Formats: sequence, C-alpha cells, structure tokens
Amino acid sequence: MGAFLDKPKMEKHNAQGQGNGLRYGLSSMQGWRVEMEDAHTAVIGLPNGLDGWSFFAVYDGHAGSQVAKYCCEHLLDHITSNQDFKGPDGPPSVESVKSGIRTGFLQIDEHMRVISEKKHGADRSGSTAVGVMISPQHTYFINCGDSRGLLCRNRKVHFFTQDHKPSNPLEKERIQNAGGSVMIQRVNGSLAVSRALGDFDYKCVHGKGPTEQLVSPEPEVYEIERSEEDDQFIILACDGIWDVMGNEELCDFVRSRLEVTDDLEKVCNEIVDTCLYKGSRDNMSVILICFPNAPKVSPEAVKREAELDKYLESRVEEIIKKQGEGVPDLVHVMRTLATESIPNLPPGGELASKRSVIEAVYNRLNPYRNDDTSGLSRNCCNYGHSRL
Repeated sequence: MGAFLDKPKMEKHNAQGQGNGLRYGLSSMQGWRVEMEDAHTAVIGLPNGLDGWSFFAVYDGHAGSQVAKYCCEHLLDHITSNQDFKGPDGPPSVESVKSGIRTGFLQIDEHMRVISEKKHGADRSGSTAVGVMISPQHTYFINCGDSRGLLCRNRKVHFFTQDHKPSNPLEKERIQNAGGSVMIQRVNGSLAVSRALGDFDYKCVHGKGPTEQLVSPEPEVYEIERSEEDDQFIILACDGIWDVMGNEELCDFVRSRLEVTDDLEKVCNEIVDTCLYKGSRDNMSVILICFPNAPKVSPEAVKREAELDKYLESRVEEIIKKQGEGVPDLVHVMRTLATESIPNLPPGGELASKRSVIEAVYNRLNPYRNDDTSGLSRNCCNYGHSRL
C-alpha cells in the first residue's frame, strides 16, 4: 500500500566500516515511494565490555518513519542494558543473549507506546526489524516482520530468517485468537505483516499480553555457531529487496560482485539499483557484512566483467544504428537485449544489473535527447523481470 512518485528517487545513503574482523557496507534508496521510511543501525563494539561484539539491523517502516527512526537509535540500548541480557557474571550466555534480545524488543515497544500516548494524537506508524548480533563465537539472527537476513556459508545460503506474514498458520492462529481476521493476506485486510514494532492500533485487545495481540512485537532469535573457515557474508535487507530477488539469487549476485570489487558500498549500491530495475516499488535498504573468508577479487572475474561491458557497449551501438531513421528509446534497447543470450551476465542480477552500463552508452550516443531516457515509468520499469 502507499502512494508512489512519478519517477523514483535514486539518490542513495551509504556508509561502510570495519572492526572485529568484519567489514560492512550499506545502501538505502527511497525509490518510488513518496517518503523514505527505512532506517538502519551498524555498530562495531558493544557497551558493557563487549568490545568484540557487533550489531547490525535494518528497519522497514510503514505508515510513517517515526518507529523505524526511534528503533535505529534506541533498540540496541534496550537490548544490552536489560538484566536478562547481562546475565550474572562475565559475557552473556547464549540463552541470556536470546532472552535479552526478546526482552529488549518488548521493552522498546512498550516504551514507544507510552511516548505515543503522551503526545496529542497517537503515532500510527510501525516497523519491521531484522538484525544480527555477532559475538566472537556466535551469530544471532533477529527477526520481527518481513524483512529478511541470510548467511552465506561455503558459497551457499546456509540460513535465512522466516518472514512473519499473517497467512502463516501460527501467526494466523494468534490473530484469530485476538479477535482479528486475515483477509487478502493482511491483518484485518490492512497490515501486511503479523509482527512489528509500533502499530499500536493492532495492540489494544484487552486481556491479551503483548505477544498475543493482532500484531506481536516479539522477535524470533536464532543462534548459529560461527565457522571461521566457511562463513562468508551476511545480507540484511527490507522487503523492497526480497520482493524481486530470491535468497539464492541475491547470494549468487553478491558473491559475483565481491569477485570484481572489494568496495562494499559499491556492491550494496548495485544491489539496490538492480532491484529497482527488476521492478521493486518500495523503499530499499541493504547491509552487507563480510567475514574474513568472504570472496576475494579475482583477476579472471574482473577480466570477464570488462569483456561483458565492452560487448554490451558494442551491442547498444549496433541496435541504435540498425534502427536507421530515429533513435530507439532506451526501453526498446533493453527489451531487445533481454531477448538475446548474453554470456557471463552476473548471476541473480542478469541484464538488470548492467542497466547503468547500457544507459551510459545510450546517453553518450544520444547526448542531445532531452526527454526521459531512464526507461523508468509507472507502466514500464522492469522489462518483464518483476515478480510483484
């Protein structure tokens, strides 16, 4: 749901960093939405003596950005400062971490409710949250809603979080027990997620606890023992990414990009752009966290990439010249290329991931065109690739 712009806003927010043996990059883009409602957190080194720990999260807001913004600033503190997380002595145990994360989610949700009630007019926004807390021995995946995180281990998808959708049997049972219904795969025919922070209109059933409401703020937490030899990277992303790329597709795409560049911001920008060209209409945010054993730049992969770019440049020139009188628009060029068998396209990204290369050549050959050459419009933005 939500309103859309006539043209997508493609400006990006980027960040990157490293520490604790990790490197990370992130990218977010407003896209077609009239408002940017996503937020994110990236922290190397946690308080209370947990210098070797790290925390990353993506928040996908809806009906406003207030909850997502508040969570990105305060959720980590609610997790690490509660007594369940701290445990008795020394670093927290696996069970303490899992219990503390759950408590932190419930605490911040109640805290935001109190803040909202004190204001004139309650805040109606909500947010999903997907994150990872990485200790020296474990990776803890945290999920509340339909954003998603995955771990690539030994070149394959080893683990991914499960989306919380109203149509899931256990979620549907809770919704119905709270007096609600699931229509058109939405809570009461309106909200597309069954767990979220905020969304207090769906959390006011008397006699029911916070985890028994129509929408629950309770996260699922999964701990995975780290494998120094096999762990390669983690991807956290909102559904604006997952709407158009599957788990294996995105894993393969990221792996192929890491073989041609070690710039994690650039890889994240390519993910976001590719998903836009595949037809995503939502805000898009992605964090890529690389372990020491992540794919390294390969001279052979770099050479193949350069050859592919050169081939695409020549094909664009040929398509334009073949047209004769009048220059074909960029959509025609993309659709023509989409019918061809082009070797060495990035797996998972395919032709959409080379859209910027094709557009650059097209614009160079047509420098005086002043109409919209982006090929992005409400009716034609994905060249048949979207699964929306």
